[in-house]
Amino acid sequence: MTIFEAIRADHDIQRALCDKLKKTEGKTELRKQLFEALKHELDIHAMAEERHFYSPLIHNDMMQEHARHGIAEHHEMDELVEELEKTDMTSPGWLVTAKKLCEKVEHHLEDEEHTFFQLAGKVFSESQKTGLAKEYRSAMDKERSA
Repeated sequence: MTIFEAIRADHDIQRALCDKLKKTEGKTELRKQLFEALKHELDIHAMAEERHFYSPLIHNDMMQEHARHGIAEHHEMDELVEELEKTDMTSPGWLVTAKKLCEKVEHHLEDEEHTFFQLAGKVFSESQKTGLAKEYRSAMDKERSA
């Protein structure tokens, strides 16, 4: 498995959680569970991705701007999560912000899968691609079981 396949597998989890979250209504247990799951996935994914994908790329001239952009998008998602935490789940504004968050997540995933991965594929050696995948998976597994 390469770093790209490892990250894409987690992107699929985030997409599925967003799709389900956007269909929820009011302050239900389901909405609460899906939001908590998405929040946790985004948090551990950003941490592992920044350490095992962006960090090795940030020193590469071709990738530096992309890596910074990806990390900046993680911060934008964090801000939307914080806004959701402060908003009453029953208010119409909550779903509006949740949809904004999911749009940001989906944009970020598209950027990575359609641009960053292709460019990073030219930067990383084959052994780096598999080594980084192992480190990334290990970090994600550790955080999921914590």
